[in-house]
Amino acid sequence: MVHDRGVESQPLRVVIAEDSALIREGLARLVADSGGVVVAKVGDGPSFVAAVVEHRPDVSVVDVRMPPSQRDEGLRAAIEARSRVPGTPVLVLSQYVEREYAAELLADRGGGVGYLLKDRVADVREFMDALRRVARGGTALDPEVVAQLMVPRRATDRLQALTPREREVLAAMAEGRTNLGIAELLGITEGATEKHISNIFGKLELPESPNDHRRVLAVLAYLGS
Repeated sequence: MVHDRGVESQPLRVVIAEDSALIREGLARLVADSGGVVVAKVGDGPSFVAAVVEHRPDVSVVDVRMPPSQRDEGLRAAIEARSRVPGTPVLVLSQYVEREYAAELLADRGGGVGYLLKDRVADVREFMDALRRVARGGTALDPEVVAQLMVPRRATDRLQALTPREREVLAAMAEGRTNLGIAELLGITEGATEKHISNIFGKLELPESPNDHRRVLAVLAYLGS
């Protein structure tokens, strides 16, 4: 990860990339009202990449569709920004799931990635929780994004070894749920959840390491399969 300072104890430094001035200013106000600092507001992909390189923010918020074609410029800019500043945390906002580029964004296994549908921004607390989680190097994926990325494309022996319940647990992990949240969602105990997660780590061959976020790596390995 490129960010090792405490994003909890210091104001969150944020870059916002959104071509709609109204939405851009609304996001900036939301971040500011929640104690963050917006270090740059831009309206196109190249400006976003330049802002990330210049400011090295704790996290960036990027709209998928930006000028000139209003298709996937924002998502491609996010991928470029992470190649220019490896590990830079990015939270993508979209009306739709751009499956190909979303998978590419997750493919570097670096963590610090979020992909939310814009309706999620209506819940301020949930949005800011997601932003902080991504800034810490975690993931924040909308359930619809998870559902689409989980469509099987190429099975591997390790992933085939997961039980249906373990896949459910991993899907909930991808949404950014805590162990307690997973337990409540699936109607199981927190202890059972911890056991499933331990089994997942073992089957995906993710040994304990002081440098790797095994939870993030497990999610990215699964979604990138």
